[in-house]
Amino acid sequence: MPPLVAILRGLAPAEAGAVGGVLLEAGLRILEVPLNRPGALECIAILARLAPEGVLIGGGTMLSVADVDAVHAAGGRLLVAPNCNTAVIAHAAALGMYCAPGVATPTEAFAALEAGAHALKIFPADMVGQAGLRTLISVLPAGTPVWPVGGVAPEDMAGWRRAGATGFGIGSQLYQPGVTLEVLAQRARQFVDTWNAGEEKQA
Repeated sequence: MPPLVAILRGLAPAEAGAVGGVLLEAGLRILEVPLNRPGALECIAILARLAPEGVLIGGGTMLSVADVDAVHAAGGRLLVAPNCNTAVIAHAAALGMYCAPGVATPTEAFAALEAGAHALKIFPADMVGQAGLRTLISVLPAGTPVWPVGGVAPEDMAGWRRAGATGFGIGSQLYQPGVTLEVLAQRARQFVDTWNAGEEKQA
């Protein structure tokens, strides 16, 4: 499964099924609907019903324990947040959700891992930078998944991977409200193909 998180900010329930189908067809297997837009929980429920086994659906911008409960009730099994709130992480982990909270410093990274995080969302990626990521990884437990998020385009992925990135969150470079399904499919395939080409180089 490519560790590429499709961030579907502003997704409308009426288009959730079609958008999800396009992304799954392109090879994406992790879909996140941020909660700070209307209809997010309904979209998560639609995607969760649509998703085959092995696909991870969940919420982004999850800031509270109540957010965790709402996403879990909608069928989501992924927590993504822009910040490191240890109570929120621990609650989601206790429910069996895959937790990828946002961190930008070693202090936040270790707090997140201690609370039960499975992966670290490096956010904002453009602020941390590739040099910052390399330094951060040098002190993290070996094998910790780290996913830069914020402005990552296909042509940037190789540099981030050399810095130690093991996955990515992809937002407006992939999806914005109003994008056609054809363009969305092209973008998704470009991200997946770029990831797979990088895997072949590392093999």
